[in-house]
Amino acid sequence: QVQLVESGGGLVQPGGSLRLSCTASGNFFNMGWYRQAPEKERELVANITSGGRTYYADSAKGRFTISRDYVKNTVYLQMNNLKPEDTAVYYCRAESIFQTRYWGQGTQVTVSS
Repeated sequence: QVQLVESGGGLVQPGGSLRLSCTASGNFFNMGWYRQAPEKERELVANITSGGRTYYADSAKGRFTISRDYVKNTVYLQMNNLKPEDTAVYYCRAESIFQTRYWGQGTQVTVSS
């Protein structure tokens, strides 16, 4: 059974930083981070392929960095200069080469003074 274990969320002041981690129970082609704010649809924040190619949503460009440790099967999301509008539940998603997708349980990120 595939497991994705997330950590690193919390409460931070505007302008602060957080690093999210997601460890998978296996190797996956794509790994990424999504987020869902209250009463909004889940949206892609950043994605990284097995080859290291990255994609960022416009809202994340210049502030967030996705990276991956292939030995530890872990994907990270470094979030800097956080804004109140970044407040959401952040979900890790892993996608196999067969396009099967798995989701983590979510971790809350709250940006507030």
